[in-house]
Amino acid sequence: MDTWLNEVQKHPALFVLCCSVTFRILHRFLQTVPSPGTVETDPWRTWKWRNLSVSLVHSMLTGIWAVACVVQHPVMVHEIPTTFTPSAYMLVVVSSGYFIQDAGDIIFSGYAKASWEFLLHHVMVIWCFLYAVFTHQYVAGAVVALFVEVNSVFLHTRLLLKLAKVAPNSHIYTVNKLLNVVTYVTFRLGAQFYLTWYLIHHYSSLDHALYFLTTMMLMNIMILIYFYRLLRSDFFSKGHPHSSEHKFAQD
Repeated sequence: MDTWLNEVQKHPALFVLCCSVTFRILHRFLQTVPSPGTVETDPWRTWKWRNLSVSLVHSMLTGIWAVACVVQHPVMVHEIPTTFTPSAYMLVVVSSGYFIQDAGDIIFSGYAKASWEFLLHHVMVIWCFLYAVFTHQYVAGAVVALFVEVNSVFLHTRLLLKLAKVAPNSHIYTVNKLLNVVTYVTFRLGAQFYLTWYLIHHYSSLDHALYFLTTMMLMNIMILIYFYRLLRSDFFSKGHPHSSEHKFAQD
């Protein structure tokens, strides 16, 4: 494992690129897989279905991987700037490749304007993750940040169910929305707020603390706004339809 890690650390850009290409190949493969009829009738829905399908694979992979890394080496949570394992480093490399691929997919699909919030999020994540990959600092922080992917499994599933026009009162949608809220609070808000607290508490001893703290605060604002939208849509909706398909990308 150490030999493998040394090779990755010697050529991080190459391995990030390989991971990005791998996710792109997965995206291409999904184009050959049949999708629901409600999706195939609209170009935007077709693209969104495949984009979310790749995102779901990434979330299932990296969410479990991130939790496993911390369970196997819990000291990472307390020594975020300097401590990491070979598995943790490779996780950040793989996830960096995904976010680069997904950002490119959004831009080149022609839906960047409608998905500007996702692009902003991806830019901040890519910058932070690549910093960790190339400097070997804050790798543990990136791993903790990837705890949010546990929640993303249910977020992406929710949007896929909406695309497939599954009834909001159906059993599968109800179970998913409950798990979505629970994991949003525990894994997404919990991970983000812990990292924010860590940066504030250790501010004077951390390199580039201002940049990372600013990034975290921006992300905190974004996830709180999205949480409000999520609660409003799934639990306090008055039943009024959205005025456009692209509004769906937000709610």
